[in-house]
Parts: sequence; C-alpha cells; structure tokens
Amino acid sequence: MPEVQAPPDAPGQAAFARGGVIVIDKPAGPTSHDVVAAVRRHCGGAKVGHTGTLDPFATGVLPLVVGRATRLARFLGGSDKEYVTRIRLGVATDTHDITGHVVSQAPEAEALAAAGAAAALLPAFLGRGLQSPPAYSAKLSDGVRAYEQARRGRAVDLAPAEVTVFEIDMLEMEGPSVTVRLVTSAGFYVRAFARDIGERLGVGASLDALRRTRSGAFRLSEAVTLDAIQEPGLREHLIPIDALLPDCPAAVLTPEGVERIAHGRDIGPGHLRGTPEGAAGAPQHSAIRLLGPDGGLLALAELASGGVLHPAVVLM
Repeated sequence: MPEVQAPPDAPGQAAFARGGVIVIDKPAGPTSHDVVAAVRRHCGGAKVGHTGTLDPFATGVLPLVVGRATRLARFLGGSDKEYVTRIRLGVATDTHDITGHVVSQAPEAEALAAAGAAAALLPAFLGRGLQSPPAYSAKLSDGVRAYEQARRGRAVDLAPAEVTVFEIDMLEMEGPSVTVRLVTSAGFYVRAFARDIGERLGVGASLDALRRTRSGAFRLSEAVTLDAIQEPGLREHLIPIDALLPDCPAAVLTPEGVERIAHGRDIGPGHLRGTPEGAAGAPQHSAIRLLGPDGGLLALAELASGGVLHPAVVLM
C-alpha cells in the first residue's frame, strides 16, 4: 500500500508515526478500503492498512494498523474471529448473501421446516474441515481475483482450504431465518458456511446479516465508529504498538542484541536477558516478540533451529 506523505508539521503526525491499531466498528455500506482511506486522512500522513477485510454489507470489528504497525498486519490477521450472523434459509444467491442475484428459492413451508432442523445440524460444522471459498471472493484463480472472473460470467474453480470452527451456537430462530454465533479460524468464509448449511438442509441459504464481534484480541468494546475518527481525540483510541500481540512469547534484548536486530541479524541466547518468556515448547517458526530494555517492541522474530531467533519484522 503506498505511503501517503504529509507536511512535517501535519497535526498528530508524531503521535501516529510509531503507530499501533485503531479498532473500527465498521458500518454496512463502505468497503474496508473506504474505511482505511477515511482513517488515513486523520492520521497525519501515517500509513494505514487493515488486517483482513469485511464485505461491504458486513459490520463490526475492523482492526486498522497505523504507522510501523502496518508491518505486523500478517501476524495480527491470522488470529481467530467471532461472528454473529443471520442466515435466510430457502433463498440462495450467487454471492451467498443478500447482495447477490437469487439463483434458487424453496417453498416457504420447506424453508420453515429447514430452519427448525438447523440447530441439530450445527454441531456437524465443529472442528477442522475443508471449505470451498465462494466464487465471489478475493482468492486468486489463475492469477486473477475470483470475483473478477465471476462477474464476467466465467466458471471459477477454487481449491478447498482447511478451516476450523471452534464454537458454534444457535442464538435465535425467526421464521425461515436463523441467527448463529461462530468462532472460527482465519480464512473462514461465513458466506460459504451459509451456502453449505443451505445445501445440507436441501433448501439453499444466504447471509441476511453479518457482524464481526471479535478479531483476535480486538473486540467491539474497544471499537470506535467512523464518526469518532473525525474527532481531534482519535489518537486516544490508538492501541500502541508496544501493547500488540500480547499472547506471543517475549524476550528482552541486551544492548548487543538491540544492535544486531537493528541490522537484521540473527539473535542467539547470549543476546537475550534470560530465556524468552512463554517460548518453552513453542514450535519452530513461532513468532517471538523482541523487546528493548525499556520494554518497547523492537521486532518480531521467528524461532529457528538451535534456539536461534531470526528477525521477521524490524520496527526500529
């Protein structure tokens, strides 16, 4: 994403230079990129990106990375997600949500019966399994975004991806619609879930509403609305970069270790003050936070063989 430059005296530029995360409660309508652009205008020229998009009709938690924290997007976006979704049974669309064109519609009596049977079917989705991404998705197919091919009427063949459903609960049933809470791995398509449950019940289905209530450690309780970003106090909503990824093991660097990290060099046990806290038993290539003597986050490293830490992202 290209960096937007601002005059040296742009208001708030210093506050956002090191960066962090601003959690937006995205409204229905704008794209995730629209939200990024809106926030960028109020961040003093700092870079702004996202950790994973929401469809335009979806609402809820959209964490935006600001400043140097944009380098951490791939680590922040790989966490589990929580959603509340309303699924309309008996109506299937080409996009698997209410924005698409209807491709099939079941009789109302059949849709009502399917809604009554949905709760008993939900446990079958728990655990690890394969999910076929929707044709209208940003997945690449032959080097082209799948949705671009689908809009041109071309057949899209996307390989199934392994996903995990950690929790699933029926919250409400109203007519032919059911409201479901999901906790899933990153990469899970709730639209594809609606498609699959409709197919298993034999009546088709599509998303009627979707709200993301959590993305990793970021929750609705700390999210701000788009209206709030126009206030002078926007930086008060910035979660500082040093507070990010608290679940990753941490190691404090010696002065020599700090110097090595500044040049992107590997770190050995002799460059750390003690052993990495929480790293015991961590698999190879796990992310380790490397902290300066003052506790500030200087880099993320990957645990390589022999206990060596290889810097993956340097924030200095």
